Amino acid sequence: MAVPPIRIEADYLLETASDPRRVAETMAGEQSSGTFVPVPGETPELKARSAARVERLDLLDEAVDSPSLPTTAAVDPAQLRRARVTLSWPIENLGPSLPNLLATVAGNLFELRPITGLRLLDIRLPQAFAEAYPGPRFGIGGTRRLAGVEGRPIIGTIIKPSVGFGPDETAALVRNLCEGGIDFIKDDELQADGPHCPFDARARAVMRVVNEHAERTGKKVMVAFNLTGEIDQMRRRHDLVRDLGGTCVMASLNSVGLVGMIELARMSELPIHAHRNGWGYLTRHPLLGWSYVAWQKIWRLAGADHMHVNGLDNKFSEDDDSVVASARTCLTPLFPGKPCLAMPVFSSGQTVRQAPGTYAALGSTDLIVTAGGGIVAHPGGPGEGVAALRQAWEAAVAGIPLPAHARSHPALAQALEGAA
Repeated sequence: MAVPPIRIEADYLLETASDPRRVAETMAGEQSSGTFVPVPGETPELKARSAARVERLDLLDEAVDSPSLPTTAAVDPAQLRRARVTLSWPIENLGPSLPNLLATVAGNLFELRPITGLRLLDIRLPQAFAEAYPGPRFGIGGTRRLAGVEGRPIIGTIIKPSVGFGPDETAALVRNLCEGGIDFIKDDELQADGPHCPFDARARAVMRVVNEHAERTGKKVMVAFNLTGEIDQMRRRHDLVRDLGGTCVMASLNSVGLVGMIELARMSELPIHAHRNGWGYLTRHPLLGWSYVAWQKIWRLAGADHMHVNGLDNKFSEDDDSVVASARTCLTPLFPGKPCLAMPVFSSGQTVRQAPGTYAALGSTDLIVTAGGGIVAHPGGPGEGVAALRQAWEAAVAGIPLPAHARSHPALAQALEGAA
């Protein structure tokens, strides 16, 4: 892979009715040594040492009829242009600090008045960040070892209904899933520590089932318990899961925040399943916010072992090309000698039907596929749902059409009929 840059670099998609070069220079000044007027002390020597630079600006040949975002500036639609802009900063401005990196590359830029559209497309970080942060402690290899799954996707599901079950009802569903051969189970992100299903009681009830199953079969199902909360709460919940023999914890990234994730990763002795719920408000508009390519790098470096990437033919607004690009970037090394690879997690309306397309597009079985209704709602029950999804992936990897494979695999045949 490419040698890490000496300076921090960030790529943006910019839309403006002003001169794009001047706006890019405004962005560089706003996010480093400058402000909207010259100030005493901003000497040429200081600028040479600390100012951000416009490294590249490529005008795009795109017709823009109206501003993508509102602004108080007067906008002549005939002057609207889009450009790809690369800015860079000396690492000495902030040091290898992820929280301060966010303030630098994604600070007071999106609201600048001349800007009618801005999206952070990618970031490239100096080697100092690799030395300052651990990255995923378990990643793909550690997750596979703990889940006992090699050479194929990890087949998983989500506790459904998302909320409403108490600890005993949750444990009963987990028992059915374990007996059906599931590899991975996760809490829904809405289930954390409510009075109807307290975290401690749920973890004890579920791990009793998981441990009993492991003693009988030798296979310990990986359960990602949602410990999202304040830092001390997450620490205590993590320790409980660890002491009960659990092998995974889960946190909602946008809820615990970057510092919460960094601290969780530093203390965690278990893989961290990172859920991206809330991602839509960071990315839904194509001319505002983040691309997943840039965003996931922050969380992998902070310590996420699994990263949600949505799924093909999903129930949300994201198209398949974006989903596949997101998954591929999780499997792309961040630094030479320190790849920080995270296991991509496919979810959202997944059934047996997406297996061939997902495998063809990704070209890898290094993924977790979580089907909620696609498993739990199988006509033959959750166990048959697990079997069907595994059979679908067997067919996908072998290049066998699903209908042909289904002729000798009844669980898959029923699933195909139900997903029609």
